[in-house]
Amino acid sequence: MTSPDDLEARLLALGESLDVPAPPPAEVARAVRARLESLPAPDRPDRPPAPDRPPAPDLAPAPDGPSSRRPDDLPRTPVRRARRRPGPGVRLRRRMVVSAVAVLVALFLGGTPVGRAAVAEILRFAGVELRIGDPGPQPSGMPAPLPGERRVTLEQARGQVAFPISVPTELGDPREVRVSDGGRVVSLFWPGVRLDEYDGTLEVVFRKELGPPWPEEVYLGPSQAQWIPARHGLTYLPRGGGTAPLRPRSAGPTLIWQSAQAGLRLEGVDDLQRALRIARSIR
Repeated sequence: MTSPDDLEARLLALGESLDVPAPPPAEVARAVRARLESLPAPDRPDRPPAPDRPPAPDLAPAPDGPSSRRPDDLPRTPVRRARRRPGPGVRLRRRMVVSAVAVLVALFLGGTPVGRAAVAEILRFAGVELRIGDPGPQPSGMPAPLPGERRVTLEQARGQVAFPISVPTELGDPREVRVSDGGRVVSLFWPGVRLDEYDGTLEVVFRKELGPPWPEEVYLGPSQAQWIPARHGLTYLPRGGGTAPLRPRSAGPTLIWQSAQAGLRLEGVDDLQRALRIARSIR
């Protein structure tokens, strides 16, 4: 005969082996809303019940006469029935149902990939807006150049921007340098690697659409940085918002950090430790 402990262990093992697909978050939200709307309206405080009264004594019927009959032209007084208030047990069950639904929704949203994708979070860091949630499909097509993008030398670039330009000694001199949007962004290029430096102290310069794997908070000495390990959608937001944002492009793994007055995003290095070494070597 199976003991209660063995039965519980078997049921737990069976539950862990089941693969139940998670429903779309929109369906869960509609189901929860419908369940909450189906609950009765909250009770309003009624008057306290009247104290018990002794039964009225039997009265002899009034004599049948004109004075004992109610005229037909007088309105009848409506009879108000006392409204029954739900007992403590009913109210407790209602609270338990609502609490259980709220807990299930919270567990679903926080414990499943589908639920996490339905929760949108916006983080602004070093001139970059990170939209964390459901990014949708990856952008396709050729990336568009930034506004006013042109090739210059490193010395020319330093004379056209209002922030210091840093070069990582780990990569050496850049193969190509470009200045964009009236000196707002400087881009340094090496084979397969791009370093954007920009004035990110006041405005958002780039927007990233992120899904799993989620961004990771890392540190460059005492300074905080954000590591994005997977490909994602990247959009450039022109200065002052005067023109429409550029078409999103697909960006590779990226490290984002702040250095003095400039924000920096290092793109194209797949390994986090190598990306940190490059970032620490900027001069």
